[in-house]
Amino acid sequence: MYVQILKSKIHRARLTSCVLDYEGSLEVDMDILDEAGVLPYEKLLVVNSANGERLETYAIPGARGSRVFCLNGAAARKGIPGDMITLMVFAQMEENEARHFKPKVLVLNEDNQISKRK
Repeated sequence: MYVQILKSKIHRARLTSCVLDYEGSLEVDMDILDEAGVLPYEKLLVVNSANGERLETYAIPGARGSRVFCLNGAAARKGIPGDMITLMVFAQMEENEARHFKPKVLVLNEDNQISKRK
């Protein structure tokens, strides 16, 4: 049997911008994606702590070192710059593998710098 389990989490990121006139998705600093084990264009669940919004989208690689978190397209209506968000990626795996799997979890500070790795 396969189960869905948390693969990666980026916690307490701050939105840096929101651009409505765009095809859609969430742009994220590629350094942060790499550190969290999230692939470019991988599906994301995004939760906005400021307004309770939840959305599914995908990760667009942003410039390395930019600390960018930019909601694009229709998703831009789900937040405003400064909102704190959490990004989650899930993976399907066999139950035995899932029992021993440890997700990569990053906690960011108010400047979108990694402050903790779990």
